[in-house]
Amino acid sequence: MATRSMRGIYKPRKLFNLSVTIDDPTISPLPKNPKLALSDPNWKSAMQSEFDALIRNNTWDLVPRPSDVNIIRCMWIFSHKTKANGCFERYKAHLVGDGRSWPIHQLDVQNAFLHGDLHETIYMHQPLGFCDRTHPDYVCRLRKSLYGLKQAPRAWYQRFADYVSTIGFQHSTSDHSLFIYRRGSDMAYLLLYVDDIILISSSHDLRKSIMALLASEFAMKDLGPLSYFLGIAVTRHAGGLFLSQSTYARDIIARAGMTSCNPSATPVDTKQKLSTSAGTLCDDPTLYRSLAGDLQYLTFTRPDISYVVQQVCLHMHAPRTEHMLALKRILRYVQGTLQFGLHLYPSPIEKLISYTDANWGGCPDTRRSTSGYCVFLGDNLISWSSKRQPTLSRSSAEAEY
Repeated sequence: MATRSMRGIYKPRKLFNLSVTIDDPTISPLPKNPKLALSDPNWKSAMQSEFDALIRNNTWDLVPRPSDVNIIRCMWIFSHKTKANGCFERYKAHLVGDGRSWPIHQLDVQNAFLHGDLHETIYMHQPLGFCDRTHPDYVCRLRKSLYGLKQAPRAWYQRFADYVSTIGFQHSTSDHSLFIYRRGSDMAYLLLYVDDIILISSSHDLRKSIMALLASEFAMKDLGPLSYFLGIAVTRHAGGLFLSQSTYARDIIARAGMTSCNPSATPVDTKQKLSTSAGTLCDDPTLYRSLAGDLQYLTFTRPDISYVVQQVCLHMHAPRTEHMLALKRILRYVQGTLQFGLHLYPSPIEKLISYTDANWGGCPDTRRSTSGYCVFLGDNLISWSSKRQPTLSRSSAEAEY
């Protein structure tokens, strides 16, 4: 065997920097601490904007520090706000409490959690870089909820739900994030996810009326027609809508280090199902669990990988080499089908059709069966699942039943 050093071939050792960087030199990178952020005009402006919003919403009162209470800490969280195509949009600074960040016509509620009223007494240190000069030893007694507080999501949701009920919306019985408006022939659906809102209405005038009412109560930003929501890109075409997670899928493949991998024609082979004892234990179980979880979210627009993702997720507690190979095969299949997604078409909705099937005793470890179904409302696929059955079936008929 001839090595490079034996032939006198030497190459400099390259140390790779795995930290996130910004390609555009004109964009300030994420600051490592608030002091560095305050020295950068871009980040200082973002912090000032956040602080002004907090003061404008009467988020706290400055009071003398009580001696017998716990004072929670606060910290600044910095991020680059990007558009749907990944381009830089603006600098974003969030003040969060207790050191925790919480993580379509389309609307965005600005400083959503600040609208929630607190019913508990909570004290917080003054924000670093914005301490009151006349009372530097005072602390903030919170009047409104703040990002990072465990009470914040509940307080904001209750505040929002109480208000929309006064303008005619009612909770959906199946999903409490969905609010429904009915007045004669007028109908509207409002879906809330933290501070992101999708609003669908039966008429243009109704939509404008609802948006005006919401804007009178909350600081709202109209993001225009639905285009990008929770990592899902929405493209309008002549026939309807196309939902895609291609950017998210590329990110998964990149984090797996498989950007240049060859695509696979199918996500799974026809071999016997994976066993819990297949191969040796995986060298990096954390990476396996992370990628498997990411693929679960990808099934929101990719029903074609639901079955095989369910299979690899069965072994997240103790992944082995064979399981990792199966997961990488899914990624190679996704690499070749990045353009795949979910189409939604206008169609009559008087028909609700479900297709279901099951294998019998397919699990090599427990001999339990796997069920799968998909449901169509008109021509649109609205629900699908692949799941191992909780009980053991004694026949194929029982498994399918």
